[in-house]
Amino acid sequence: MLDDLAIATDFLVTAKAAVRNIAVAITETATPQVKKILRRELDNAIETHDKIAQYMIKNEMYHAYDVDEQIQHDLKKADIALELAKKN
Repeated sequence: MLDDLAIATDFLVTAKAAVRNIAVAITETATPQVKKILRRELDNAIETHDKIAQYMIKNEMYHAYDVDEQIQHDLKKADIALELAKKN
């Protein structure tokens, strides 16, 4: 489960960065054709981010609607990471 969680979390963070980067690119271009393409890619990036987030929520990897639960989840993951580091 930890490997799946790490992969999904990395994918979610990367998808979120893509949304931000594409949005910035839209504001930096003056060409209508390029803006149109970037807007389409922004929609795709938002959809991808949503699919990953929904997958993580469904599989109890991400607790978007309960901050306290997410904090406990994150603390547990941190404890596991510290234990793994001690073993190595």
